[in-house]
Amino acid sequence: MIVPARDQLTPIGERFLLSRTPQPAQTAWFADDVRAGLGANRKRLSARYFYDDLGSALFEAITFLPEYYLTRAETEILERHAGDMLDAAGGPLELVEFGSGSARKTRILIGEALDRQERVDYHPIDISPHALIDSSAALVAEYKRLYVTAYATDYFELLESMRLRTSERVLALFMGSNVGNYEPHEADKLLSAMSASFKPGDGLLLGTDLKKPAHILEAAYGDPTGVTAAFNKNLLGRINRELGGHFDLDGFEHVARYDAVRGSVDSFLVARRGQVVAIDALDMTVRFVTAETIHTESSYKFAAEDVARMAGRNGFRVAGRWTDSLGQFAVSLLEIL
Repeated sequence: MIVPARDQLTPIGERFLLSRTPQPAQTAWFADDVRAGLGANRKRLSARYFYDDLGSALFEAITFLPEYYLTRAETEILERHAGDMLDAAGGPLELVEFGSGSARKTRILIGEALDRQERVDYHPIDISPHALIDSSAALVAEYKRLYVTAYATDYFELLESMRLRTSERVLALFMGSNVGNYEPHEADKLLSAMSASFKPGDGLLLGTDLKKPAHILEAAYGDPTGVTAAFNKNLLGRINRELGGHFDLDGFEHVARYDAVRGSVDSFLVARRGQVVAIDALDMTVRFVTAETIHTESSYKFAAEDVARMAGRNGFRVAGRWTDSLGQFAVSLLEIL
């Protein structure tokens, strides 16, 4: 199981422990990245900061939108093939999930794992402590032989701290095509840190969105009801709430465009007018001209050979691959070499 520093664990229930990075440290990371990103010639904000409590709730709403096929496709794959995935990974298994959110899809794997072994240790990692508490409390209430140690922190911080230690065979989960939200060199860094943190033979289930026509992709990241726009603008709202920013959220428009050459849907906040925005906690003033952009997210799409190359560069091999019935999404089992 994961063995963190003793003083960082808080018992939430009989089978649920929570470790969280202190709020001042999280605020400092956010402040440093906002200063660097909005001070750059090409302004940007990191997608890692989407998922505060409000952002997590907005993303959960996005997964129910008809245009956002990713969650439905990945759920279909898990419902059809979770048993095959667990059998291919071996066992008994501990589950470690990067970006657990509501853990709605994870229930499928937990249920299958409990059919195969006496108990399951599950270790969700998410930036939002409230999302972790809500989802983990619900899971331990639903599954009597499930034990949860949750981490409210940044992936890199947890992996680099060497607090992530395991004793059983591990099946790590990095689902939802979250790997596509990292620039390629950052994705390599994260996958390399994952492979270094576990043992040879341990597995990683990696969800990846597949390349497809631009109109399908752009609709998934720019729904007409405006939920995705609210999710994107929440980055500015978070700056206002946590850093004393003075952004007028109505002064920005959400735009998503597919770049077929890079294989990425890129999301931006576009200034509707020239404006000057103060951020009190940073003692910083940010100037925008009309139509100036803030890059907030890249969502890379993958072919099978892209995943194989990425795995090979970072200490893995592809041990299995499953797709949904429409061929829109894939889940790959990567094994640590």
